[in-house]
Amino acid sequence: MRRMALSVASTNPLAARDVSIQAKKAGIRTTRAVTRAVLSDIGNSRAIPTLAGAKKAATLVQPVVRASNIEECRVQPLPAIPAGIADIDQQDSDNPQLCAEYAPFMYGYLRQLERQLAIRQDFLKGCTVTGKMRGVLLDWLVEVHQQFKLLQETLYLTIYMIDKFLESEGLTIKRNRLQLVGVAAMFTASKVEEMYAPEINDFVYITDNAYSALEIRQMELRILASINFGLGRPLPLHFLRRNSKAGDVDVLQHTLAKYVLELAQLEYELAHLTPSLLAAGSLYLALLLLQQGSQEEEPWCAALEYYSTYKVDQLHPVVAKLASLVKAAPSSKLKAVYNKYLSKKFLKVAARAELTGPKISQLTEAS
Repeated sequence: MRRMALSVASTNPLAARDVSIQAKKAGIRTTRAVTRAVLSDIGNSRAIPTLAGAKKAATLVQPVVRASNIEECRVQPLPAIPAGIADIDQQDSDNPQLCAEYAPFMYGYLRQLERQLAIRQDFLKGCTVTGKMRGVLLDWLVEVHQQFKLLQETLYLTIYMIDKFLESEGLTIKRNRLQLVGVAAMFTASKVEEMYAPEINDFVYITDNAYSALEIRQMELRILASINFGLGRPLPLHFLRRNSKAGDVDVLQHTLAKYVLELAQLEYELAHLTPSLLAAGSLYLALLLLQQGSQEEEPWCAALEYYSTYKVDQLHPVVAKLASLVKAAPSSKLKAVYNKYLSKKFLKVAARAELTGPKISQLTEAS
């Protein structure tokens, strides 16, 4: 077995040379390269380094992150669960795949991350690309998304990549290249989210050969470089699923909230809102419209307020804007989302009478 022990110099001569040079600069005498210990060499016979030696070695190592940055990187979970509110992760404690003990920290991290990767308000100001053009592009991408039968996460990640790219490079993008930005973003998002992503030639075909595969690759690289490969932004669906679990909502309420949330993605004026706020507002509107029994009872319960971190007063302005989108959807020129949620797969929630009744008008007038 000792013949199998390779020295540092034999495995990587360049690394051994760099180590020797750094040691000489630090004033440390070097001897032969230390061989890697095999199983028979591991034991307590080695000399234990002294405290002085440890301090000297520590001075040669520069910290990667400053102490001030460490404090900023710490994720704070929600405060302790108040009395009367159920622990929604307790029921998942027997399933290790759901990581129930980490859930509060994970969602705390997602809320921190969405603030760091926020979209600037009015990010298309001064650009040749307008908010209406953005809406037309996203409406078309919703149809492409359906045709390719992609996951919902792929669509939301595509929209984020487009907005984040236009936020920094919008002044340099001409109108005839906007569709190229859209297909390149969806091509990249598919590779991130899908198990079997569409091929690049599929996106060439879907644009009627307006752009070549090389142009899509080049735009993909440009988008990734512009957003600094920041593909980890939390999506509204992540928070919506968490909120739906906290509120113990049914399938119809959750599907209606998804419809409202997807309508909001096409609205330029709402693009700067955080995913968690849009998810909370969409679910609150769905609960208001499908409310059963007494209309005076507040559907946004204490559990939803705790797990979403939003109070009712914070949601009212967002709900009013979302209600106006829902009311105008049947007569809007951008009908991809509306037609999508008319299908049986999504319980035909777009055709429900509650979306055109007096309740939606009352909520719209509140804006």
